[in-house]
Amino acid sequence: MSAAGPPQGARPPRGERRAAPIGGDHTSADAIRRFRVAIVGAGFFSRFQIEGWQAIPGVEIVGIANRNAEKGEAAARQYGIARAFGSIEEMLDACKPDLLDIITPPATHRQYVGHAMARGIPTVCQKPFGTSYADAVAMVELAERARVPLVVHENFRFEPWYREAHRLLQSGTIGLLHSVGFRLRPGDGQGPRAYLDRQPYFQSMARFLIVETAIHFIDTYRFLAGEVEAVTARLRRVNPVVAGEDAGYLIFEFAGGATGLLDANRSNDHVAGNPWRTLGEMWVEGSAGVLRLDGDTRLWWKPHRGPEALHAYDPGPADTFGGGACEKLQRHVLEHLAHGMPLENAARDYLANLRVQEAAYVSHREGRRVELSGFAPPAGVESQPHV
Repeated sequence: MSAAGPPQGARPPRGERRAAPIGGDHTSADAIRRFRVAIVGAGFFSRFQIEGWQAIPGVEIVGIANRNAEKGEAAARQYGIARAFGSIEEMLDACKPDLLDIITPPATHRQYVGHAMARGIPTVCQKPFGTSYADAVAMVELAERARVPLVVHENFRFEPWYREAHRLLQSGTIGLLHSVGFRLRPGDGQGPRAYLDRQPYFQSMARFLIVETAIHFIDTYRFLAGEVEAVTARLRRVNPVVAGEDAGYLIFEFAGGATGLLDANRSNDHVAGNPWRTLGEMWVEGSAGVLRLDGDTRLWWKPHRGPEALHAYDPGPADTFGGGACEKLQRHVLEHLAHGMPLENAARDYLANLRVQEAAYVSHREGRRVELSGFAPPAGVESQPHV
């Protein structure tokens, strides 16, 4: 395909779909019309992904589908999306997008991924990725048979504070990594109405804390510290109205010798102007010093045996999720599709996160440390209620 893109209506063979150039701030109006994104799902989090796509020169959202047609039509009006549909199949056939963004609950993922793969459409799929490990593997294999890119929308690693921590680790500033720790305290899980105003299905999830929240940190810890060799987990339920666990400790052992701790409790909050912005506080400890993230996205650097001082970096905009993490992930996907740049969180690679997730549940259930080498996630375990 040339830089100018295919003739109108032309579609490359399956497995060879490529995006038109996404350009920069000076992308021409002609190019802006050429990268066509379709969205399925108009729930709570769709706002951040829609706004992310619309902030990228070279992208047009050509349609949105939602099983509740009225809700989809309302989202289309709100965001200026030209067409709304009650069926994903109808949308894909009518709009012929270059990419599908799935922003729906896990019970829908396999069906929707299947519709996209059958049409050769590269797809980004929200997490939790499928209803079970086996469900996720089935989607990965479906995409690989179709030779069509499938990416998991796991955006925490794209939050500016984690990108900066990664940069400092890679540059040697922090020295040899000793440990990484996060104290998760979003403060949104107390009382009988916990989560009902935003994501009500949280209350009915039989497996909640790890599947919904800790999976972000499993992925982020792998981004910062490398592959997990073993995990130990102790979980509990603080709020009785929630079906699954909402607090616990997870201990990670990394291949490079470092350790990780996730101390998670959704019922309590932390010191922050907006507890949702970082969800908690982080420490990255190395031989050269300690990098600390506070609740207001500030990074603090303390050299070994020296005073702590504010570390200057760009934390991204404060008025959107995760310092613009959705847009950063989306730009990353488009760079891969348009220019072949290496891809983070391809669905096949994301299975490593789900193996750690399943090992953590086995650790809690059996009261033991679980090594990942040779670990096979148990069959017949579903992470989500059907909706």
